[in-house]
Amino acid sequence: MSNFGFDRSGGYGTASIGDPVKRISGEISSRALYVISVAAELAGVHPQTLRIYERKGLIDPARTHGGSRRYSDRDIQRLRRVCELTADGLNLEGVKRVIALEDEVERLRGELVKLAEVAKDEIEKVHRHYRRDIVPFTGAATPPVPYRRR
Repeated sequence: MSNFGFDRSGGYGTASIGDPVKRISGEISSRALYVISVAAELAGVHPQTLRIYERKGLIDPARTHGGSRRYSDRDIQRLRRVCELTADGLNLEGVKRVIALEDEVERLRGELVKLAEVAKDEIEKVHRHYRRDIVPFTGAATPPVPYRRR
């Protein structure tokens, strides 16, 4: 049976051949691919830890029709972030709040990008309108009249 490129001799380590979370396209998939044991190895934690994180609301893996958990690359990335924050000394409630704030920042950044695109389109529309209003002047140029103070 294939070991999917994982180093199983070291217990709950990380992938030894490449990193499935970092895809070639640079995008992180939300497609649920990994069973709990593989997700635990990719995140570097015990499978029971994943169950605890799910109970605490830190992750929400997809479920099969039979009820088995399936983790996506996005879930693995979130698990790694949870591990990072707990290693920095945060408790799980603090981690939950930090992740909620990070999600909100990401959502707002997306909104800002969309609004910037809309603003850019509107500015271009105004500039196109100005170009239509410009009429070439073909008459003789008159010299400017100097202003005299009284």
